[in-house]
Amino acid sequence: MPPARLLGNFFKRIANFMSTNTVDNKRKVTTARLIEMKQRGEKIAMLTAYDYSSAKLLDEAGIDVILVGDSASNVMAGNVTTLPITLDQMIYHAKSVIKGTERALVVCDMPFGTYQGNSKEALASAIRIMKESHAEAVKMEGGAEIRESIERILCAGIPVMGHLGLTPQSINKFGTYAVRAKEEQEAQKLIDDAHMLEEIGCFALVLEKIPAALAARVASEVHIPVIGIGAGGGVDGQVLVMHDMLGINKGFSPKFLRRYADLSSVINEAVGHYIDDVKSGDFPNENEQY
Repeated sequence: MPPARLLGNFFKRIANFMSTNTVDNKRKVTTARLIEMKQRGEKIAMLTAYDYSSAKLLDEAGIDVILVGDSASNVMAGNVTTLPITLDQMIYHAKSVIKGTERALVVCDMPFGTYQGNSKEALASAIRIMKESHAEAVKMEGGAEIRESIERILCAGIPVMGHLGLTPQSINKFGTYAVRAKEEQEAQKLIDDAHMLEEIGCFALVLEKIPAALAARVASEVHIPVIGIGAGGGVDGQVLVMHDMLGINKGFSPKFLRRYADLSSVINEAVGHYIDDVKSGDFPNENEQY
């Protein structure tokens, strides 16, 4: 191929890269844009955040979706399960995340007890989240059993992300964090629930800790984005807890987790140096005081 043509192709690739990774990455992510991403085969990257500073870092790095997860109950409050966190606490976390976010779509978990069994209470809870935190969507765990609550929230114009498979708010019913839907009956219910969630208007779906083949099947059968956590690579995107993937929380190491940093060690070393400098009188030095 002539050098001029090679150079032309090179600049064409550069232009394409810039158009998809600079201009497009500055566009606000919306529920509609997530569906567009699925349609063109672009994977969706989602992480959790619970505060302004973390959200700002994730947003500036280019994350597509920030989930204000009820996992804040574990990683922020030290609880064993997600059940203790309250609606007021979730609103506080979501409000903080929103202030640090410009591009990413911010989704807030509806905490345990705010939507199960009472659709009117579910709507009131969702409205509070949207009005008080300015979050852009809510996430709800469950299928047919919470259909009425989801439909009532959707009718109010509030976007809903579904969540099937291992649903941590039901941990006391399951009794274990083992892989779900390995048996045919539970797998079929999950498939049916996924189709139902799409039909009533959910814009996306999280599948947690289920066989990869089942998750891939669901992703191929529904038209809404399917985001997995411990659900294999055949889905439309992935979500992890930020504290887990950055190595801040090292006490949780499931098979599906990939650690991208070891911030626990970095922080431990930095704090150790700070303590040594304070104890020795090295900090502050002459250049660090007025």
